[in-house]
Amino acid sequence: MGQFAKSHNLVHDAACNVAESTRQAAAAAAAQSPAGQVALNNAEIAWARACLASCRANNGGQGQEAYIAVLKALGTGGV
Repeated sequence: MGQFAKSHNLVHDAACNVAESTRQAAAAAAAQSPAGQVALNNAEIAWARACLASCRANNGGQGQEAYIAVLKALGTGGV
């Protein structure tokens, strides 16, 4: 789900890119099993929450709708 950020806000992009790197590392380490799927889902949730927090703190709230939608799709209710 993730991708490297290109919002032209350097602080926001840096925060999202760190979160994306962490998500990719977790995805690479996840086993092909139900437990691995849980680990991957948790990494996706952590990524989306980090990017959402950065949108709110560093990007004036712009772009947060996409991360809220991802969180809803992952079953968190958008938080």
